[in-house]
Amino acid sequence: MIGLPNLEEQKTTDNLEKLVKDTAESLDNPTLPELVEKLVKEKRLKFQEASRAVYVFWKKGGLKLSEPNPPSNLLSFTFNLESLWFWAITALVALTMIVVFSVNASPLIYARYILGGVFILFLPGFMLISALYPRGGELDGLEKLALSIGLSLAIVPLVGLMLNYTPWGITLTPIMVSLAVLAEALAAGALVRKYRYYRLSSE
Repeated sequence: MIGLPNLEEQKTTDNLEKLVKDTAESLDNPTLPELVEKLVKEKRLKFQEASRAVYVFWKKGGLKLSEPNPPSNLLSFTFNLESLWFWAITALVALTMIVVFSVNASPLIYARYILGGVFILFLPGFMLISALYPRGGELDGLEKLALSIGLSLAIVPLVGLMLNYTPWGITLTPIMVSLAVLAEALAAGALVRKYRYYRLSSE
């Protein structure tokens, strides 16, 4: 059964959005805490109500949020909170390499299986998706998961095929090193593309 929208709730939402808009315009480019604080103190809203109203209005495109000191180049962007995912991926790759090459006994052997599975069946495809879709909003979580696994299943055999024609062959060390280099290269490409999109959206 589909319910009809509550007119009173719609009016309240519209009133809150107008209140947020008018308050933001009166402050002339306020910070987020300043906007919420004024809604609480002068407009008599509860903190949770004010925060939710600002969030909803932002999600609808009524507000544009930006950093007070945005990164001005790729290097500063790399060490910004926007790039925390890049360092998380780098740490995951490093941890996987350490565990795979150093752990051979239980119970840590299960950590080796889990990290190795993620490293081979998910990470290459996920990094490729991140590089192809730098905005991050084009795909939902399930689509991204399915594509990441599917692309990983396509990429890893190609890496193995290329290694087959090298002096190193298809053994553990060349495969792990090749996939680590590939994952970091794709992560770096995704980082550059995300930085370019960040600059375009901030301008």
